[in-house]
Amino acid sequence: MILAYWCVLLTAFMPVMWVGVAKFMGPKKMGLKGNHNPREWLEQQSGAQKRAYWAQLNSFEAFPPFAAGVIIAVIAGGAVAAINTLAIAFLVLRFIYGLCYIADLASLRSLVWFGAVACTVALFIVAAMA
Repeated sequence: MILAYWCVLLTAFMPVMWVGVAKFMGPKKMGLKGNHNPREWLEQQSGAQKRAYWAQLNSFEAFPPFAAGVIIAVIAGGAVAAINTLAIAFLVLRFIYGLCYIADLASLRSLVWFGAVACTVALFIVAAMA
């Protein structure tokens, strides 16, 4: 199996990881009462917990083009080594992105975000060159 497929699976669950940080790792942990309206509860948080929630939302946004890029590159017959390398780089960069978001390292976060976007674009280039 192509390693990039596993990266797609892991990336699909990355939003769950970040919202878990937002709900259970901060000073105000979400209890049963907050679970009745979790989005409202998350919107009321601040600091690292709020940024973890935002990392979750951004992870949802980044996933579709990445997954499409992997699938299209494979279907087009792109070089598997290139596809795997780009997918691994994307996964690692998106993890670092979330950590930077939570730690409020805005400039580094933006740089890492750009790197992950470049990986997604590169997947489409691999497909086009196949």
